[in-house]
Amino acid sequence: MDRLTRAIAAFFTYAFLGIMAFLSVFPFIWMILGATNTSIDIIKGKVGIGTSLFDNVRAFAAAVDVPLVFWNSIKIALISTALTLIVASLAGYGFEVFRSKYRERVYSAILLTLMVPFAALMIPLFVMMGKLGLINSHWAVILPTIGSAFVIFYFRQSTKAFPSELRDAARVDGLKEWQIFLLIYVPVMRSTYAAAFIIVFMAAWNNYLWPLIVLQSNDTKTITLVVSSIASAYYPDFGAVMVSAILATLPTLIVFFVMQRQFVQGMIGSVK
Repeated sequence: MDRLTRAIAAFFTYAFLGIMAFLSVFPFIWMILGATNTSIDIIKGKVGIGTSLFDNVRAFAAAVDVPLVFWNSIKIALISTALTLIVASLAGYGFEVFRSKYRERVYSAILLTLMVPFAALMIPLFVMMGKLGLINSHWAVILPTIGSAFVIFYFRQSTKAFPSELRDAARVDGLKEWQIFLLIYVPVMRSTYAAAFIIVFMAAWNNYLWPLIVLQSNDTKTITLVVSSIASAYYPDFGAVMVSAILATLPTLIVFFVMQRQFVQGMIGSVK
């Protein structure tokens, strides 16, 4: 009887997980199928393979400077990710390793910024970037993302699991603090860096609202802005929209699948 009960429970568990997995994957499958159909077929709700894939690709390539748009997105995502990881890892390491009277107060103030909605920051940020002369510049998108409170929190929590014996042994051997950080901390915490890389890269790649405000010329726009502009046209070509959405999704999928093992290890390590 117990075996029958476990079998029934396992059946319903896997059935539920299968349904949830299908609901999660179906939009992406429909997007791929839609890229092969005409705009009219997509509006009708056709779910099947069509013959208009190359026409949709040509329509997208004719409407968009694809190499420039991807270069803009890649540049912003990689620079934002690199600078965020550098600043956040240094901050997380410092908050955990170095003790001072006001350490926890400063750290709490940083975490409190997570409660401030971005809508409340847009106008002050826009005024600041305007005074710096960075409007319509990629640096206007990159700079506000560097001091991420969440990534600082993530690195500090991960640093709690960093063996203090390694740091003490390195100090006994005469290594300076920056050498301990670069030569010992960074290699040991590589899974944490990998997980943080995926999180920050995906956020930077998919960033939409702030680039929409500060990037005002076609030469500076990213792939997310291009997808939105094609979809919001007076007569949108939904086939081209599907092609652009697939191309915008592929980089994040590649990054995640290449680094998924390190991502899982990094997330587990941050909890322990």
